[in-house]
Amino acid sequence: MEVFVKTKHVRPGLEKRALVVRLRRIKGQIEAIEKMVESDEDCSDVLMQVVSARRALKSFSEEMIESHMLECIEGATNQSEGRRELRSLLTVLKRYAI
Repeated sequence: MEVFVKTKHVRPGLEKRALVVRLRRIKGQIEAIEKMVESDEDCSDVLMQVVSARRALKSFSEEMIESHMLECIEGATNQSEGRRELRSLLTVLKRYAI
């Protein structure tokens, strides 16, 4: 039986920085939604902000999926590692679609 150790995906500095900036923007959107709820804002206004945050998170997710496909699957050092990475992605995608 093969034992695999997950390796960290080390992103170049600018790529990592761009992802962190996007996440902070999403975090700000969520915090704004929380404040809107606390201050009894109109439901449709709150929902519009939720839609915006969902789109931003979906876009972030899609970028992560693409990165995984390009760097972890295509860049696998051998066929066995590539299959393992592909299975890992498929597991995530099954949950992602729910």
